[in-house]
Amino acid sequence: MTPVVAAVGADVAQAFVEIGLLALVLAFLARVASKLGITAVPFYLLAGLGLGEGGIADIGVAEGFVELGAEIGVLMLLLTLGLEYSSDELRSGLRGGGVPGAVDALLGFGPGLVAGLLLGWSIPAAVLLGGVTWISSSGVISKVLSDLDRLGYRETPSILNLLVIEDLAMAVYLPIVAAVVAGEDMMSTATTVAIALVTVAVVLWVAMSYGHLMSVRLDRGNNEALLLAVFGLTLVVGGLAQQLQISAAIGAFLVGLALSGPVQERASELIEPLRDLFAAMFFLFFAFQIDPGDLPAAMVPAALLLLVTGAGKMVTGWVAAKRIGASTRGRVRAGAALIARGEFSIVIASLGVGLADGADLGIIAAAYVLLTAVAGPVLAKNADTLHDLVFRRRPAAGQRPAREQALAPTDA
Repeated sequence: MTPVVAAVGADVAQAFVEIGLLALVLAFLARVASKLGITAVPFYLLAGLGLGEGGIADIGVAEGFVELGAEIGVLMLLLTLGLEYSSDELRSGLRGGGVPGAVDALLGFGPGLVAGLLLGWSIPAAVLLGGVTWISSSGVISKVLSDLDRLGYRETPSILNLLVIEDLAMAVYLPIVAAVVAGEDMMSTATTVAIALVTVAVVLWVAMSYGHLMSVRLDRGNNEALLLAVFGLTLVVGGLAQQLQISAAIGAFLVGLALSGPVQERASELIEPLRDLFAAMFFLFFAFQIDPGDLPAAMVPAALLLLVTGAGKMVTGWVAAKRIGASTRGRVRAGAALIARGEFSIVIASLGVGLADGADLGIIAAAYVLLTAVAGPVLAKNADTLHDLVFRRRPAAGQRPAREQALAPTDA
């Protein structure tokens, strides 16, 4: 065996050991979360802090695998979200989502922008912080809704509508801020935004108009063929969307949206194990990139932003859920579910690396996302308790279980 081959073999062996140990750690944390009755997301994030840069241990060879797995994890989470959502529900949501979307943008973007200016940052850095505090994490939220078995709850369509509106807004926001940071002229910026908007509109129309034809063809294959086809389509569409300056997450969502009928249910069951595996990598890798030593100085501004924008998301969720007839309990659940930030916030913060305030922006964004990604799932889990505390209500004797209540037409 030559030295080169031996070195490669050693690296592979080390990667196997590192990935295997990570999987065992995640399995243990998932079991702990299950016993506590909460989502495992906060545990994955804390594990990432301990195993990543500046933590008690640092993985080496396996980091590239985990990074790619993390990117796939976002796509799997959004694919699952799309599979739970019909084309008719999307049309209805987009038609009635203008007011909640505007409230969401005002109460989410505004605090970040103001905070950046108060910190003395440049306008581009403040605009980026506004984006960080605006966009909820579709990945974290879809995982929480699934873990808490709330995908069928009455207020859930209002949450999904807002997530879709936010993701579509990113098709405009990201090219604009990238151009502003790079110092591009108005014409170049307008061209980039126009291409993104046209592409999103075309793909959305194709998914809603012709998705049923693809569903019929996919339904003819066995489970193995269906799993490979859906997984492959998700990666291809996500990759093409990314190349066209659109979020890959939107592409994955549209693949799930395009599937309907029996194949939709089959795909949901087959994709679930893959989603859980890659989603765990996503949350782990996100926390890998945060140096725990940088966090203490950023915690105070990040916590203040969490309080202000968390209240804003509660208002946004209340407004959105109220418009579809959810009760006060469902409105509180919707607001709590929207608090978590994640993948988009990190992407937005990374655009400011070259700015004079880029380092400060990155640290505060990391602390903010970490706090919201932990606080969001915890508040979502205890949303009913929070509702009862605020409205001073106690469950009456013989009251229906939470899920039955949530699915009832007039009481969730």
